[in-house]
Amino acid sequence: MGHVSKRLYSSASKLAVSTSQLKQFPPKEAILRPDSGKPNFFDPESWATLQPPPTSALTAFAHRIGLANVLSSADVVRRACTHKSFVNLHAKYYPSSPAPPTNANLAMLGNALMGLFASEHLHAAYPHLPTRVLKAAVSAHVGPLTCASVAQEMGAVPLLRWHRQPTTPMSPALLHSDALASIPRAITALVYQEMSLQSARKFVQSFFLSRQVDLRSMIKFRDPKRALIETVEKFGHERPKSRLLKETGRYSNSPVFVVGIFSGQDKLGEGFGSSLKMAEYRAAEDSLHRLYLTRTPDHLLQVPSSTFPSKQGNIYKTGLEAPYTPGVLGEAEILYASSGRSNIVAPKRPTLEEIEAKREGLDV
Repeated sequence: MGHVSKRLYSSASKLAVSTSQLKQFPPKEAILRPDSGKPNFFDPESWATLQPPPTSALTAFAHRIGLANVLSSADVVRRACTHKSFVNLHAKYYPSSPAPPTNANLAMLGNALMGLFASEHLHAAYPHLPTRVLKAAVSAHVGPLTCASVAQEMGAVPLLRWHRQPTTPMSPALLHSDALASIPRAITALVYQEMSLQSARKFVQSFFLSRQVDLRSMIKFRDPKRALIETVEKFGHERPKSRLLKETGRYSNSPVFVVGIFSGQDKLGEGFGSSLKMAEYRAAEDSLHRLYLTRTPDHLLQVPSSTFPSKQGNIYKTGLEAPYTPGVLGEAEILYASSGRSNIVAPKRPTLEEIEAKREGLDV
């Protein structure tokens, strides 16, 4: 076996190109030029990338993810796994052939649907979550890296057809993870297109929203004690006070203090540390985490998209809608409770009494 043949076999095996699906292997262009019959410089990796995945692999992929009724044909799966960057590579080697269908429109629609499902789910589950944390949580659930990871778990890596693109003044570089992330998005759009919005939501719930994401690590405060004071004042409760609950080894090299923060008789949070200041800092953080990470019970969790019928509907006819009871809107986070990058503290807003007194010319 020659050097070119060995490279062909190795490239084909890496890209999951089955030689049994090819009419001739190695191809003629790997050995001789079609016009003159002279030896040709041949790129086996580009040739292997241009070969379509086997039909059996596409069918097995549809059955593996449980969507054989939606991805009914191999052409549909092939389109969902073909990134728009593949068109440039195909046109370079086959200029006279029609361009293959890509998942560009499907991925755009699926990305919008996944953002909708993740936003309404997180907003209903955590009504007090700060806006910045909500955006970060949506990205953690259905962002590009998560979509690429889910595609790998689905086994879609050998089926992906794409072409790496460098950075241009108009667009950033296209990486493998970016192209791979388009596959789950395109599948979400296909489920929505072939079935219903409810079916697409269940698909996203099963593969994305059911994952555990550490939201606690996303909430950061520059001064949690001051943020807690502002928050408690906003809700109209007593000013929080710190109390030492437990301590050990005060005069040793490794003391431990446990501090609790109370608002009246209510305990808001608890923290420990090697100093009183550290314990109080952690207690204030714990108090804010308990507020912002208050979760709606699963049996009371309901999102607006759950009211749509589970079967394929008609936009020109009124269908059966499930009952929906909107949840209580959570209180927005205080302006000071941010990551602290700007170091800007918003001015305190005057109360209604102060505004009325100012209008009447009274001193407050």
